[in-house]
Amino acid sequence: MVIKVFVATSSGSTAIKKKQQEVVGFLEANKIDFQQMDIAGDEDNRKWMRENVPGEKKPQNGIPLPPQIFNEERYCGDFESFFSAKEENIIYSFLGLAPPPGTKETDKSDATGEKSDATEEKSEATEDKSDSKDEKSDATNETEAHTEDKADEGAPEEAQSGQTPPEGQQEGEEEHAATGEEEEEKQGEGEEKEEVEES
Repeated sequence: MVIKVFVATSSGSTAIKKKQQEVVGFLEANKIDFQQMDIAGDEDNRKWMRENVPGEKKPQNGIPLPPQIFNEERYCGDFESFFSAKEENIIYSFLGLAPPPGTKETDKSDATGEKSDATEEKSEATEDKSDSKDEKSDATNETEAHTEDKADEGAPEEAQSGQTPPEGQQEGEEEHAATGEEEEEKQGEGEEKEEVEES
């Protein structure tokens, strides 16, 4: 992949010359391979550059000014986008190149990788917690089911006690109840006597 920088070597604008020199100087200083494509002396270069700069990047008059940067056929950007990429230390991404080891851009991607690892660990921990919650809820469900089973076992006895007993048994219960009432009355009288004696 070759970086192509379209420049106008015989431009009369000092602003354009400065921008071109800054781009070329930066690429040379960072040992990034590039080709300088002159649009002033080569009509084909000028035509190719104008046709391949995307419409939204063209100025109102429709003629893009140099420097324009491409990676083979892919448009990278103009001087403004190059400058902002340089300021943000993402120049290799801007150019569509893999950053060499030891550059700030590589460090950023490593840090991003570490962050994603930490995020994965957090999500795993969250999954573990949700698993333990599921286990707890399962245990709770089992306990409730067990309690219901016990309640069901006791139900027939309750149903039986709700049935009326035979007549003879019923009379005996009534007598017993009456006897119990008399005993309670006697106890009550005895307690009253005790209270009177004490006072």
